[in-house]
Amino acid sequence: MYLISSKYTSVYAPIVVDSESDADDHTDYPAVESPQGLSLSAENIVSELASKITNTSYSRFNINRANIWDGALRGFKRQSYDPSHEILVKFTDDEGRAEDAVDTGGPKREFLTLLMDSLRSRRVFDGPDDRKFLTFDCAAARDDEYFHVGRMIATSIVHGGPGPRFLSELLYDNLTGKSTVDVEARIEDITDDTMRASLLEISSAATLDELHAVIDKHSSLLQTAGCLQYPDVVVDKKIIIKDFMQWYFIYRNHFSIQRFKDGLSTLNVSHALEQHASTFKAFMCSSVEQLTSTTLDNLFEVQLSEQGSTRRQEETRVLAFWRDYLLDTEDRKTGLSLADILMFATGLSSLPPSGINPRPKLVFQRNSRYPCSRTCANTMEIPLSMTYEEFAKDMDFGIENSPGFGLY
Repeated sequence: MYLISSKYTSVYAPIVVDSESDADDHTDYPAVESPQGLSLSAENIVSELASKITNTSYSRFNINRANIWDGALRGFKRQSYDPSHEILVKFTDDEGRAEDAVDTGGPKREFLTLLMDSLRSRRVFDGPDDRKFLTFDCAAARDDEYFHVGRMIATSIVHGGPGPRFLSELLYDNLTGKSTVDVEARIEDITDDTMRASLLEISSAATLDELHAVIDKHSSLLQTAGCLQYPDVVVDKKIIIKDFMQWYFIYRNHFSIQRFKDGLSTLNVSHALEQHASTFKAFMCSSVEQLTSTTLDNLFEVQLSEQGSTRRQEETRVLAFWRDYLLDTEDRKTGLSLADILMFATGLSSLPPSGINPRPKLVFQRNSRYPCSRTCANTMEIPLSMTYEEFAKDMDFGIENSPGFGLY
């Protein structure tokens, strides 16, 4: 009899595996929420998942920023790829010349950030940008793209990257085994024009006779979805619409969802999502929570010179510039976004479920009028400009001309 360690049970409900059972058999264990009163952050949970990663072996990725998906898929399909190995990323520029930097953290985070953003436009997804659902595509099924996309997301989460942040709540609740009763899908999210128009017509029926006539008109479509019925009251049209949308978004895409979930099982992420669905929701679905100037200001540890020194006086003067720059960026008064600044410093455009390690640092430098960063150490160096106008202009220019800018 094999028992999960006590450290592991603080994050997951214990799973007991009979040693005589077939090790290759896959069992879907029921989702179990954290014990009452036990508060676990996403960072705690991901840290436990990441304990399986070995830094003595590497999975290598050669990536061109202009085509993230292509290089990523080659790497994930490579026979030597192992999700429990550390990721080593090497970027190439558009001319194919290898960059000097080899991954010690920063390039990996940048790669995972760009990869998660590229998934949004893949053929396996459909719907609005902020609430994508899986849709069946024959070519994608042949290429097993649903599995690979799920594996990419799981790998990103455990290896310190972001989550996708674009899945629909309906899809997420289905993936995590939660009830979708309270999740309202939207008719406008249906991309098939005929189906959307049919549902809108049903939704607009004002009388019972009108509703029955519309149902007759679209009976073949409703029968295909398994929701053909003639209600006794007009208000029950909502049941037909909800049942149809469950079929459209979930039931007809069962194969796609299952293979996607198989990919998410990489490094046990699917199980973690099931047990801590509410904790990870903001990282998987679109979240109204955005970066703020205060978040970024508190995120960076400021490295100041000795108290009372002339250099310290210069640094505190420029520190005020930095904080005003964050405020102006938040107010869209600069040419950048707060996500651009975070990406420049760390290779991440949003806060990942794993947290950012090591903590980002802000240092002051005299060597250049433009900012520079060492994403491997999460360190950003800002110039000791004489005026705020000069500081903001040079910060914009330096970040906008960094590798990968505008590709996420």
